[in-house]
Amino acid sequence: MKNSVHPSSGAVRCRRKGNPMRKAVLVAFAAITAALAVVPAAAAAPAPSNDLKWGPCPAEVKYPDLECATLRVPLNYQDPNGRKIDLAISRLASKNPDKRRGVLLTNPGGPGGAGLDYPGVLTRSELPMPLPQSVRDEYDVIGFDPRGVGHSSPVTCDLTPEQRAIGNLPYAKDSADVVKQAEVAKAEAKQCASSKTGWMLPYVTTANTARDMDRIRQALGESTVSYLGASYGTYLGAVYTTMFPQRTDRVVLDSNLGPGGYDIDAMRGFARGMEDRFPDFAKFAAASPKYGLGTTPAQVTAKFHDLAARLDKAPVAPFDGSLFRSLTFSFLYGDEGFGALAGAWQSLDKGEVPKLEGQAPTTDNLWAARFSVICGDSSWPRSVRSYQTDVAVNRVRYPMIGAGAANIAACAYWPSAPVEPKVRITDRGPSNVLMVQNLRDPGTPWANAVKLRGAFGDRARMVTVDQGGHGVYVFAKNKCGNNTVTDFLVTGKRPAHDTFCAAETR
Repeated sequence: MKNSVHPSSGAVRCRRKGNPMRKAVLVAFAAITAALAVVPAAAAAPAPSNDLKWGPCPAEVKYPDLECATLRVPLNYQDPNGRKIDLAISRLASKNPDKRRGVLLTNPGGPGGAGLDYPGVLTRSELPMPLPQSVRDEYDVIGFDPRGVGHSSPVTCDLTPEQRAIGNLPYAKDSADVVKQAEVAKAEAKQCASSKTGWMLPYVTTANTARDMDRIRQALGESTVSYLGASYGTYLGAVYTTMFPQRTDRVVLDSNLGPGGYDIDAMRGFARGMEDRFPDFAKFAAASPKYGLGTTPAQVTAKFHDLAARLDKAPVAPFDGSLFRSLTFSFLYGDEGFGALAGAWQSLDKGEVPKLEGQAPTTDNLWAARFSVICGDSSWPRSVRSYQTDVAVNRVRYPMIGAGAANIAACAYWPSAPVEPKVRITDRGPSNVLMVQNLRDPGTPWANAVKLRGAFGDRARMVTVDQGGHGVYVFAKNKCGNNTVTDFLVTGKRPAHDTFCAAETR
């Protein structure tokens, strides 16, 4: 789980103090989220040697205890002796050899989010509950930039700042707006295909990243790996433990996508997630009269719709109604952002541009990797009319941002179909999966997590935590949720049944 403004929202990306998960997990949506037997087996290839050359990490990875290495892997696992790409790997080594169990492979989310610095991010002292020493003793914590991302043979789509600024949830006020967005989506897909890394795009997928993870395992000389993945990282972990069930030790999935990954249902899920989470902000704003947004949650909710409608008609540049909705959505990922969001609303209500701390524009690489994964993993509808219908339905069903979550995107015009069937998550494999999930998560709604839990069957247990926001472990304060994960990683103890962690007063 990573960082600036939520990737899924694609609104303004603002660096703010608070939940560092925004850098790690929220980087997924970016921009201002068949049966296993039919998955083609990779052709036989020599296992990589475990002689990784560890050394200093890239300059922007500013955690002194981290060391980095590079691993070469096949671009196409069906052609293992063909073209190779680089994987950048990091390690936060256990300093207690007597307690060391093995390695804990991590992923912060995305798709498109870099993970090279994630082991360091997890230990930051300002987190609500940093990665405990007991876990750091137990494992070498391993991070990596997934294929196509950051220092791992990055892909590009040559998107302009204007294209990236539109965001991932462009709100469609009517059918004509869907037609306009279709032209944007068509141009994005064409630019991705014609870029200098267009040859990589069909192979930057979740299944291939899972295969990369197994190459990392082999290169580390480990027979099994434990795993901690958040947001999109839950789907990556689910795919890995489905494809390589006997290679997994203890698997933790935090803030879960459904069993289809980032498919069209996940995109629609942002609308449900915002409706689930917004009441927490409305309660905060209503209890804070200094913002002047209303004295009851109902009045704050009405203010949202009022501001959105006014900005649709008369933007406070650059904030139109779409950007306002996305901004609001992105700040719902953690309670620490509520004050800044209320202040932004207050400014916009007065016709003033909000004074948000230094904007951090999303990168072309984040967008390119995100498109590659979500468009390469799933087939997407191609009919503009089908999106117009979905937008109209979702505008009524989820009035806050439903018409943005249902809008058309580049995948409708992706130049190639998925190169292999989607991995189907099943109950086949060891019972070694622990899922943790906030009840009111805007980015990965609880309702979709329940679907993944059902797909895993007895392989998984799910811990539901009565709190809002994106992320349970280390990024939130609920002791019940945090301690359950730590106990599992350190001792292997897992709840006998799905459990519920009550809200904790602070």
